[in-house]
Amino acid sequence: MIPQMLSRVAALAGLALALLAGAPRAAAAQEFKLVAHTSLSVDAIDATTAQKVFLKQVNKVGGAAVTPVDLAPASAVREAFSKKVVGRPVGAVQQYWQQKIFSGGDVPPATKASDKDVVEFVKNTPGAIGYVSAGASTDGVKVLSLK
Repeated sequence: MIPQMLSRVAALAGLALALLAGAPRAAAAQEFKLVAHTSLSVDAIDATTAQKVFLKQVNKVGGAAVTPVDLAPASAVREAFSKKVVGRPVGAVQQYWQQKIFSGGDVPPATKASDKDVVEFVKNTPGAIGYVSAGASTDGVKVLSLK
């Protein structure tokens, strides 16, 4: 009986170590970069301005009108972006937009299903600004530094 219990404990410990070993890769997958249409005159944006752009509290950056675009709500990249830049988890951002819509305010940014879709939208929409995973191809768009 005791050898069987020790065997189970060892197996659970091995499983826990395997899961922990995978944690850094999961965190790395949540890294993101900001992308913008090439017509945008700035090369960097501070986090406060980015937050206001994605909550549509400001509609210009560097003197140019901007159009934000989000990834799908279930995206790990969106969750990371929402927490780091918007300062709220995705669910809280969705509640923010529900309240805005209910009170006759603005509508949320367009939502795209993938990095490729965000890049295409940004490339084809003057003033567009979005975010994609760190490893995404950004051909045809400008990558902005986040200050």
